[in-house]
Amino acid sequence: MDAPAAGVPAPPPNSVTTDPTALVVFQPSGKRGRFAHGTPVLDAARELGVQIESVCGGRGICGRCQITVAEGQFAKFGITSSEDRLSPKGFIENRYDEKRGLAADRRLSCTARIEGDLVVDVPDASIVAGQTIRKDANTIGMIRNTALRLCYVELPEPDLETPVGDADRLAAEIELEFGYENVEVPFHLIADVQRAMREAKCQVTACVDISGARPTVISVFNGYQEEMCGLAVDIGSTTVAAHLVDLMNGEILGSAGRANPQIRFGEDLMSRVSYVMMNDGGRERLTDAIRLCVNELTTELLDKTGRDRSHLLEAVFVCNPVMHHLFLGLDPTPLGQAPFNPAVSHAVRPEAADLQLEFAPNARVYMLPIVAGHVGADAAAVALAQQPQIKTKPVLIVDVGTNAEILLWDGKTLFAASSPTGPALEGAEISSGQRAAPGAIERIRIDPETLAPRYRVIGSTLWSDEVGFVESVAGTGVTGVCGSGIIEVVGEMLLAGIISPDGIIRAPQNESETSRLVGQGRTWAYVISENNPRLMITQNDIRAIQLAKAALYAGVKLLMDKANILSLDDIRLAGAFGSYIDPQYAELLGLVPDCPADKVLAVGNAAGQGALKALLDLDARREIEATVTRIIKIETALEPEFQTHFVNAMGLPNSKEPFELTRKHFGLPDLSPPDDGKRRRRSRRNRD
Repeated sequence: MDAPAAGVPAPPPNSVTTDPTALVVFQPSGKRGRFAHGTPVLDAARELGVQIESVCGGRGICGRCQITVAEGQFAKFGITSSEDRLSPKGFIENRYDEKRGLAADRRLSCTARIEGDLVVDVPDASIVAGQTIRKDANTIGMIRNTALRLCYVELPEPDLETPVGDADRLAAEIELEFGYENVEVPFHLIADVQRAMREAKCQVTACVDISGARPTVISVFNGYQEEMCGLAVDIGSTTVAAHLVDLMNGEILGSAGRANPQIRFGEDLMSRVSYVMMNDGGRERLTDAIRLCVNELTTELLDKTGRDRSHLLEAVFVCNPVMHHLFLGLDPTPLGQAPFNPAVSHAVRPEAADLQLEFAPNARVYMLPIVAGHVGADAAAVALAQQPQIKTKPVLIVDVGTNAEILLWDGKTLFAASSPTGPALEGAEISSGQRAAPGAIERIRIDPETLAPRYRVIGSTLWSDEVGFVESVAGTGVTGVCGSGIIEVVGEMLLAGIISPDGIIRAPQNESETSRLVGQGRTWAYVISENNPRLMITQNDIRAIQLAKAALYAGVKLLMDKANILSLDDIRLAGAFGSYIDPQYAELLGLVPDCPADKVLAVGNAAGQGALKALLDLDARREIEATVTRIIKIETALEPEFQTHFVNAMGLPNSKEPFELTRKHFGLPDLSPPDDGKRRRRSRRNRD
């Protein structure tokens, strides 16, 4: 048979040719070439660089190399029809159809052979670097180009004529059948390879890591195996969120989260660093706590999805620098003082066992790179997910949490900073605050005349003044106020005239207000509910929110100063908490710069999205590793202007900046000297 001639341009549509080859066009890539009749479609695809997936090495077992042959007129390519241009289905395809089912319009590219000019459609599910199959809300548009690949091989039994070791034969066969060069079988895996080759009569599936300098076998299974999953984990200061993902199709199998157990050692990052500095064995206790948490989440997800632990072969982690060091078992104390130098800033790839993670034996871990001493891999993940650098206009992204990550793209340069907001914005250290859970108030409105609140809690779709509310929360009760509710209640208190722009809760002005405004020593508090438990917002609560939001806004202003930007019209709130903040109230409190209300958008847990993207796409890892080297990092603690911006941002929405759009939107008075103390009634437009 003549060797195929790949990449040769097609002749003009009306030309006469006696060329014994056939023109094959692969869509949607558009790659084309000429191949001898009888060439398997899979071989043609590989020669052209069309990455059709095949775990079984072309034996018609896995079914992942399915294609569709297009029919019709393709004058552009000089092809009039693709019908009957492939060999008929044979024994292998019919056997696969009987056992697993094969759609009428599908063929297995490993066994279907080229018999004439044709156009081949390659479904996303068959592309190694294709879009994820399931259009899940968390994986829409992501590319599946994993760092791990499953390779099924069938080797002849060893004999005296070929005295080559099992590991060497396995590596050579993977190179031959799958095209990977210089495959390595690590020493610690040789015994596993030997065992599998004997038990499975030389028919094994190897998991190969292609992300390093050499393709490396990390696991071997008896016989044919096509299951492989991975974890994407966002380790936050307050919460840990994990997603279990099928690496063979990109489907999110399950998600779980829980509070970071390190909270008992300190609410914020610096208190945890202090714990390490002041307590013998403190670092080890913090490290053990977070690793145990990840292992518990892993077991929960595997049990919930019915997946086997031996198939969990990779995990990607994103976190801030302190969490990064503690998770890896590194000393975080240098991050507590200038110059805030991390132990390692580039991406690292340890084995899961090195971190005492209960994954499959020899499973791998990928930690995204740190941007700077206080700007972590979570910020890198946000940049990877949001891609601000593809925009021509400025973009501000704020990942709101205990430690706020701030990214600013000015159209040419990406700036990054971290701001220590503390846990108040998420409900911690607030008298009636709590984590987001059923029973927590998440939305609230206050009547400016009566000061009576109405609210909605997690777990119910009804407002508290609607019929059926009491019954709908009977199982949980009304237990506290979560982060989004805290933001709204402070904003509503400002709009109702309960607090002044500098955050002071006023005294009641008449008898009817005494049930809502109650004395607490020398200050006052606002009562949301008298029921058990009694829920109210105290003066200390207001101060905690002011301090947190001022720290965040000061970080934003520093980046705007560095980029010489005066205004923005693309602001994105990210993070598990930031996504639930009503953007209008974020502006009302001065969390973000003044801009049109519809230009402030919640974009979800962008750090988690970045972790998913890095888990699924090897090229995404390389992209973010290059991107972080170009980011301009600003250490807020070293900037003298931070304190000035911080003090100005204590006001609601700001003591110095006019916030004209926000004031107009909410009917607030213009920034001016203090009024005569008379209570102002606020407009309530656009707030429901």
